[in-house]
Amino acid sequence: MLISLTVGKVDAGIAILLTEDRRLIEFPSILLPNGISSGSIVDIQVSRNTAAELTSANAFAHLQEEIFSQFGIRSPTKPQLRIRNATQTSVVLEWDPINLATATLRSLTLYRNGAKSGSIPNPTSFTTTKISGLAVNTEYTFHLVLKTSAGTYSSDKVTVKTQKLTDLSGITVCPGVMPPEAKEQLETTLLRIGAKPLQDYVRIDTTHFVCTEGRGQAWERAVEMNIPVVRPEWVEACESEGRIVGVRAYYLTADPRLMRPTLRERGPRPGTAVPAQQQQQQQQQQHQQHQTPPLPPQPQQQPPSKNSLDAVAAQAAGSAGSTPAQTPDLRQNSPSPEREELPLQPPKECVPDKQGEVVATGTQADSHTEERSVGSNGKGDEENFDEGKNKKEKEITPAKSEADSRDVASPDPKTKAEEGFETVSL
Repeated sequence: MLISLTVGKVDAGIAILLTEDRRLIEFPSILLPNGISSGSIVDIQVSRNTAAELTSANAFAHLQEEIFSQFGIRSPTKPQLRIRNATQTSVVLEWDPINLATATLRSLTLYRNGAKSGSIPNPTSFTTTKISGLAVNTEYTFHLVLKTSAGTYSSDKVTVKTQKLTDLSGITVCPGVMPPEAKEQLETTLLRIGAKPLQDYVRIDTTHFVCTEGRGQAWERAVEMNIPVVRPEWVEACESEGRIVGVRAYYLTADPRLMRPTLRERGPRPGTAVPAQQQQQQQQQQHQQHQTPPLPPQPQQQPPSKNSLDAVAAQAAGSAGSTPAQTPDLRQNSPSPEREELPLQPPKECVPDKQGEVVATGTQADSHTEERSVGSNGKGDEENFDEGKNKKEKEITPAKSEADSRDVASPDPKTKAEEGFETVSL
């Protein structure tokens, strides 16, 4: 088919061609003959290449089959979760390597009792995980959820129950630097209590690292993984107590006095023969305990009574004979609650006033005593008593100064006695 076209515009890359019915066609200018410019007419012949079409169709079909066989037949599989080890407070889970087929990994998540527990870091490289901080003798359910570009796949649920404190089968020990005889005894003890065999290297399910010296590559890995590093006495203490014993007293840096007594300190294990010498010593100790009588209780000493002191004094007087005066009086040395010395009060001073009344003043503020006597007024005893009875409470007259007391003569005590001195207390 031959077509005639008119060149409208020519650029470096594209030329605009016009048809007879004035339609615009963009045509690569590199395919036009040399010397073409605007207004030139070119003839273009168009034909179909059937052989080339068939070859291209066959190549495309082969490519589709290759893509389908590589990406369309296989698909990711769900994770296969299982229990590796369980202790009193932890569980170790493991699964097969993840099969993603041709899909892209998005995430791998662990669920505990139906709730999200956490995401597994780098799931294509690690196939185990350890869950710590669980309750003792408690049942838990775990499952994995795999998310890929091809879809979401969930594993089957697994149920595990943590062990009791008396169950020692979950103990998994990796030995470190220790004497050969201590290692043999450790292996024998683990076999007796039903624990796992000794491990060759530190793994994720290792529960305790046992050694006597803190050195070596295995010890460094145990410290890096936060695995308890204890002495061999810890395993013996677990066997002695019949349960899991705390590890704080059995660290390498712990005080040996804090350790619990082992079976070797308590005595031979049940079922083993006792040496004749040890058996004889035990019998001698038991025999001595039966022969030694218990000491009688000593009575408590009581202070001597008054009657006992009198009897001692009388006995001392009889033995002395003619010198009873030299016998010491034991009652004077013993304290007596009845004999109590009273404090002496200072004497009071009598100061006469102008009316001939004698006022007694003392040194204590609360002892105010007023004494009255018959003066020179000639009144009798009964009249003076009536006057004192009718008077109200009278304040105590303070002592006069030396100038006033010189004018008033103090009464003679003899004269007062002759006149019938009488004291009246108000």
